[in-house]
Amino acid sequence: MEVHLSQQTESRLQELAGRTGRAADELVEDAMAGYLLELTRVRETLDARYEDHIRTRVSQSFAEDVRALPLRRQAELA
Repeated sequence: MEVHLSQQTESRLQELAGRTGRAADELVEDAMAGYLLELTRVRETLDARYEDHIRTRVSQSFAEDVRALPLRRQAELA
């Protein structure tokens, strides 16, 4: 696989490779692995939140019950 980088990114990559003593392709591999891991986590979080949102829309009466709890509790204490 080939990866095309801008001149500026290539320069920064080569500079970092020189400072760290690691090969540029190793740095790219590590960066991509980290990026894909983070992207997977974000996707899973968004999917879970979407599912929660759908469930909430379907069961709005539950949400209304939750919002009413403080008022009921206050009435019980009065």
